[in-house]
Amino acid sequence: MPVAIVTGGSRGIGRAIAERLGADGATVVVNYRSDRASARRVVARIEETGGRAVAAEGDVTDATKLRGLFDLAEERFGGVDAFVNNVGATRFGTLAQATDEDYDLMFETNAKATFVGLREAANRLRDNGRIVVVSSGVTATHRVGTGLYGASKAAGEQLVRVLARELGPRGITVNSVTPGAVRTEALAATADPKSTADAASATPLRRLAEPDDIADIVGFLVSDAARWVTGQTVGAGGGLF
Repeated sequence: MPVAIVTGGSRGIGRAIAERLGADGATVVVNYRSDRASARRVVARIEETGGRAVAAEGDVTDATKLRGLFDLAEERFGGVDAFVNNVGATRFGTLAQATDEDYDLMFETNAKATFVGLREAANRLRDNGRIVVVSSGVTATHRVGTGLYGASKAAGEQLVRVLARELGPRGITVNSVTPGAVRTEALAATADPKSTADAASATPLRRLAEPDDIADIVGFLVSDAARWVTGQTVGAGGGLF
């Protein structure tokens, strides 16, 4: 049974990914930063379907705690076969208005933590493993107000392309997924109804993505069916990009 780590696995896209991998037979380390109750609910849902999972607290911007997720997986389950880097920080605003604090937050979370996670995965995944980074469609759409966020996410996509070549000889695939607007708790808390409706109508499919839409793509990339897919950025914007 493969062992997978999913960062930010307690809510939204991360929750859907963790539950999808659990349903596919993986043992899942469900990482969370502060919402322990939600993480435990994800674990319970995985266990209800016959899977194995454990909730693991840790702020991924702390390199020691991020490494601790791998330690936990190795101690409890014998090793790691898949790493899904899902955590991200979002702030929108023009570059002229962006602060140094905005830059530090997004690059610390979206770029540096991704780098540390990928480095750890490169050293600790078993051969023929899977690495998936959840990026963002703003790296392709270049919308006003997304400059810092998009730049910090684009760093992860570049790391993915290079790491795929470095780990290919071990049979490890490395890919990223770029969602568009996804109906999550975070979107509901930050977006007004009009902008949400506009985002839905802009896609050829005329709707927002659901977390399961993204989780199904990640599930494919983690599966053996995707063994010949590596170094790719998979667009998951419903045709928007």
